[in-house]
Amino acid sequence: MSDLLERLRGRGWRMTAQRRVVAEVLDGEHVHLTADEVHSRAVHKLPEISRATVYNTLGELVSLGEVLEVATDKRAKRYDPNAHRPHHHLVCAQCGAIRDVHPTGNPLADLPDSERFGFTVSEVEVTYRGTCPNCAAA
Repeated sequence: MSDLLERLRGRGWRMTAQRRVVAEVLDGEHVHLTADEVHSRAVHKLPEISRATVYNTLGELVSLGEVLEVATDKRAKRYDPNAHRPHHHLVCAQCGAIRDVHPTGNPLADLPDSERFGFTVSEVEVTYRGTCPNCAAA
């Protein structure tokens, strides 16, 4: 059973066949699928699943805090099941590939008080941009 499925069961989330398939599609490391990609993969497992069901399920998972909605550029939003371990993203500027990265240190500590402008900072999102090995080799 995937980590996401375990977390959802632990919350008592009603596990329909459609919800299970969406959670299974999102399972794994470095998963950052668009809603259309989730739907395409889900159809292979459960042909009758509708696009609306996938979108609604993704919205519920985001509302529950079990999946992150990631927008790294002007492309479609992506869904990241790595919602419970703080991390940043490494994004290929050419193909849009996304990888989770877990640098050491505290990014909040890197922001001096003089640059906070009175804000109480509660979280940090860092996106590193560059070129992935596949695009660099092409």
